[in-house]
Order: sequence, then C-alpha cells, then structure tokens
Amino acid sequence: MNIGRMNISVGLAAMAVFMAYGFLLVFLRDFAPGKEEWIAGYAVHPHFEARLAHVHGNLFALLNILFGYLMLKLPVRGPLARWASWLALGGLLMPAGILGEVYLGTPPWPVLLGAASMLASAVVLAIATARPDQAAA
Repeated sequence: MNIGRMNISVGLAAMAVFMAYGFLLVFLRDFAPGKEEWIAGYAVHPHFEARLAHVHGNLFALLNILFGYLMLKLPVRGPLARWASWLALGGLLMPAGILGEVYLGTPPWPVLLGAASMLASAVVLAIATARPDQAAA
C-alpha cells in the first residue's frame, strides 16, 4: 500500500469509530435511563476521560488523514515518510489507551506512547517535507 494511503484509510475508519462513540456519549447524557447520574459525573472520571478519548480519537484520525494526504501529494518518499506514516498510526494508541483505562483498567502507558508517537510523526514529516532529497527518494 502506498505510503500515506494507509494513514488515510485507517484515519477514516478511526474517525467513524470515534464519531459513533460520540453518539453513544450523547445518548448516555441525554436519553439513557439514569442520565441524571451520568450528567452529575460529567466533569469527573470516567466521563471526562471518555470525552477525552472521543476528542483525541477524532483529532488523531484527522491528523492521519491529513498527514497521509500530504505524503501522497507532496510527494514525500523514503525512510522518513515510512517513519512519519507509522508514527502517525501509532498516535492512535492515545485515544485507544484512554478507552482502555476507562473501561478495562489498563495502565496509562499507551496514552503516553501514542501522544509521543503523534508528536514524533509531526516532527519527522516536517523534516521530510523540508528535505528535497526525500521527495525524490
């Protein structure tokens, strides 16, 4: 699969998942039985973290779509492009890790790893776009 195309595909799928999760959060807040209890805990754990997962999931999905598009259109090739692509995909560990913490009680390391991965992806992609030798590689 072309570098960048996978980011777009996975980004769109992740966006659909986190949008659907957002609809679930709206249902729990506005329509579900016991919504008053849910609203009372809206600003604290686990509801706050659930909203963080929804927001960061959509943001990181959008970043994957954008980064993938940029990699295809600039075009950015070579090892830096592969690193930027995989690091951006790794960024999705952050919202997945938040959901793991909320629903499964998993440790927070995937959240930190995903955040660092997305940051590193942006840095690597910036370097790759600035280097003329990467466009031809």
